[in-house]
Amino acid sequence: MEDVTFTNAEVVLAGSLTLPDRGAPVPGVVMVGGAGPSDRDNDTYFPAIRRHLVDAGIAVLSYDKRGVGGSSGDWVDATFDDLASDAGAALDFLRARPEVRSGAVGLFGHSEGGWVVLRAATLRDDVPWVVTNGGPGTTPAAQGRHELAVSLGRDGVTDDGIGAALAAYDRVIEAGRRDADFAEAARLAHTPPTAFSERAAQVDERFWGFLKRGQDHDPFPDALRLRCPHLAIFGADDAVVPVADSVRVFTAAARHPDRDNRATLTVEVFLGADHRVRIDGGTRLAPGYPDALTRWIIGRSA
Repeated sequence: MEDVTFTNAEVVLAGSLTLPDRGAPVPGVVMVGGAGPSDRDNDTYFPAIRRHLVDAGIAVLSYDKRGVGGSSGDWVDATFDDLASDAGAALDFLRARPEVRSGAVGLFGHSEGGWVVLRAATLRDDVPWVVTNGGPGTTPAAQGRHELAVSLGRDGVTDDGIGAALAAYDRVIEAGRRDADFAEAARLAHTPPTAFSERAAQVDERFWGFLKRGQDHDPFPDALRLRCPHLAIFGADDAVVPVADSVRVFTAAARHPDRDNRATLTVEVFLGADHRVRIDGGTRLAPGYPDALTRWIIGRSA
């Protein structure tokens, strides 16, 4: 593993490149983290996957999101297009390495990173494959509503309480569509107080700007415009992403008559696994998951 930097316009992105000990050039993957200030390890999630990929002969590049760790810029000011452009810069950097086969470098995006890599893959013709890992097929607004309902249910909130919280959430989302300011959004989130109010209190004015900018980002058009194979991975017990809805959206895109015939779809759902495709309280990756991931990538990197 080596520390590396690469640029995207005025932003300098810092990351880690791990290369297999192979003589010939190898396939590669750019790993893109999830929501918030995700670093090159995506908290503690990426290292175990990285080890498995590298052991299978695949080079791995992951990087700190702009404004995180060693990267300049600020993700709170970014759009999905900005983040997709960063992923594209990472792809170009990895493709240019002499140890890597330039035509066999794809994209892996976890959670929010799924939206990012789908957008990145539609902006160019040289992406051989893309993996969304716990990546929603819905908008951020719909994904957030699902996550709120599941979380409140697990916390023992009554059905009436959940209904009131979701109504408050919906009012805030509508406010975002009107480009309402932070003061109005905060008032709507807390009047009347609901189980949503405590969660809304964690949002400040700058983050509100980020949320309302991206809340209606729809991945369906990007999935429809894909020109490469797509692997969509989910944990069946994902409390963050509406898995069934996401599978329906990706399937609808794959079956659409306008979809490029190169854009195949493979869906893997791992029973008992969470949003990070882990089991046993998030302590280990689901059985079969790392092998399925590497097998699929190698099969499309020949």
